[in-house]
Amino acid sequence: MFNYKGKVVAVTGASSGLGKQVAEGFASVGADLVLLARRVQRLEESAKELSEKYGVQVLPVGCDVTDEASIDAAFARIDSTFGHMEVLFNAAGGERGTGTTLPEFKKEDWDFTMNLDLTSIFTMNKKAAKYMEEKIASGKQSYGRIINVASIYGLVGNTAIPTIAYHASKGAVVNFTRAAAAELATKGITVNAICPGYFYTELTTETLNTEYFRAFAKNSVPMQRYGHEGELNSAAVFLGAEESSYVTGQILSVDGGYTAV
Repeated sequence: MFNYKGKVVAVTGASSGLGKQVAEGFASVGADLVLLARRVQRLEESAKELSEKYGVQVLPVGCDVTDEASIDAAFARIDSTFGHMEVLFNAAGGERGTGTTLPEFKKEDWDFTMNLDLTSIFTMNKKAAKYMEEKIASGKQSYGRIINVASIYGLVGNTAIPTIAYHASKGAVVNFTRAAAAELATKGITVNAICPGYFYTELTTETLNTEYFRAFAKNSVPMQRYGHEGELNSAAVFLGAEESSYVTGQILSVDGGYTAV
């Protein structure tokens, strides 16, 4: 199972963090890749590395997930290069206003976070669903998989650090995923979400390395540690696999047990 040879996987937010890690996970099982992010030089470096290491075709494409025209151009590149795309993994995201309490939270930080973490998911899912439906109907591919990255903060609140907009946007991604899955269930397209726990990324490293947060994680995560690089990959490969055809609308936490207690 889980042989991705001949399949195309597109990953947003692929220039760093979880997106970059998951892209390598898909490459390791034989998938050809489309790396999507704004920082093209980083994508090109990753594309060369992954292609040489795993012998897969890797297409780096500059793409701003908050810009619909940029997304359309990216899909055009995917189509002209491969002509199909079985999996979309939506890892792009970010936030503003973390550490600011609700009474002081700025509207511009709320809007920024919602646009990047929620509206981009809507747009990417919309474009991917249409593209996959067309390719399935034409016989260019036999199935489609959309995987949205939410967060444990989309499932619960937290007492460690105020981040109200991030909680709201990721909670919305969770239920958006369920609704999209229900709509697309008869189209050969599944839609699922992964809720990562505490992993190191460019956005989280400064916070996670503080003594305060290390102590918080030790007390609140049953495994008493942060996620290691690559520990999200198996969940992504599972949800994106052709064999996972009866798994849709599911929210999979990869969090060391954080949401279990």
